[in-house]
Amino acid sequence: MEDIKQSVVRQAMAAKTASRKLALLSTEQKNAILLAMADALDAQKENIIFHNEIDVDAAKETGLAAALIDRLTLTERRISEMAQGLRAVAAQADPIGGIVEDWTPPSGIHITQVRVPLGVIAMIYESRPNVTVDAAGLCLKAGNAVILRGGSEAINSNHMLIKIITVAAAAAGLPDGAIQFMETTDRQAVAEIIKLDQLIDLVIPRGGEEMIRDIRQNATVPVLAHGKGLCHTYIDKAADAAMAKKIAVNAKCQRPGVCNAMETLLVHADIAPRLLPELFDLYVQAGVEVRGDKSARAIVPAMKEATEVDWSTEYLELILSIKIVASLDDAIHHINRHGSGHSEAIITGDSEAARRFLSEVDAAAIFHNASTRMHDGSVFGLGAEIGISTQKLHARGTMGVKELTTTKYLVYGTGNIRE
Repeated sequence: MEDIKQSVVRQAMAAKTASRKLALLSTEQKNAILLAMADALDAQKENIIFHNEIDVDAAKETGLAAALIDRLTLTERRISEMAQGLRAVAAQADPIGGIVEDWTPPSGIHITQVRVPLGVIAMIYESRPNVTVDAAGLCLKAGNAVILRGGSEAINSNHMLIKIITVAAAAAGLPDGAIQFMETTDRQAVAEIIKLDQLIDLVIPRGGEEMIRDIRQNATVPVLAHGKGLCHTYIDKAADAAMAKKIAVNAKCQRPGVCNAMETLLVHADIAPRLLPELFDLYVQAGVEVRGDKSARAIVPAMKEATEVDWSTEYLELILSIKIVASLDDAIHHINRHGSGHSEAIITGDSEAARRFLSEVDAAAIFHNASTRMHDGSVFGLGAEIGISTQKLHARGTMGVKELTTTKYLVYGTGNIRE
């Protein structure tokens, strides 16, 4: 019987072989495959939901956190969004073969830097079965083979999604082995795959801090991590009150269990007395547990007391910490100290305050008068995303097709030699 290591190596070798064929597909061929996958998802909604409900019921029985159950759950709308994401990716310009730069140096050779696929990408993720489709589609468009390893809590959903999209993709001309799914939920499989640097070009982990930290510490394959989202919204003294309330409620409540949801609200001391009571009522109506610092609780005594731990906590649920700050400088300092480098927002009508915030805050995406929930591949017009990178190499922020490519130099000479 094939052991886990043998199975992982076999899949990686098959993906490597497939990646060479995939890199040669035309844009038209890749788009036809993506559209076939999208149509198959639409046609199989009921089947997908049936298998997803098995996972959701099991997750509820084991006491999985509400935020993770929300990520796990597939509805007709979410399946439609997955299919539409594939169509949007198909509609995008193909980065492969695109010229980054083109020049002739004094040596006389002519150099063209072009965009090419990375090769083989291993995607390791938890809870969210939509990642199965998004990752497969984005990798395909960028000419990469992909090995998908989802969490045990979504095994039935992922198995069905893979079956549906790979059958459709193969019929449309996808090379055998280009999209693969690791059936085992044994953690040893992850330990093996992250060390196959001769076969795999990039590992992208999406999940809890512990999982990502373990992969980073033990991988020999380069890692591009989807880090945690400890996101802030700062309401400046020059903010429009109605806009501030709309954005601050959306950032926390629209979908609290995702990485771009706000976890800490910073409010300037000059606007807090008139804004905070109304905001608190809106949060309570939405079921949010509000924790405030001493100054915030002086304005709204009904808030729970925030502790130092709260400023560094990614809740991923309907809990919010609120801090009153005396200045823009204080807000920037707090965010740069406690933030995870994911998504940060300022609400203000002061253009100079906005300029300073956008230039001085260190994060992958910084918003002026917009919700942090807007940091998303589909919202950014990328069709889908394979993750949001909170590191700085080789990509940062929401990652679409372009971020799944690299470059190479094509050098043309006329007998040139090095003297």
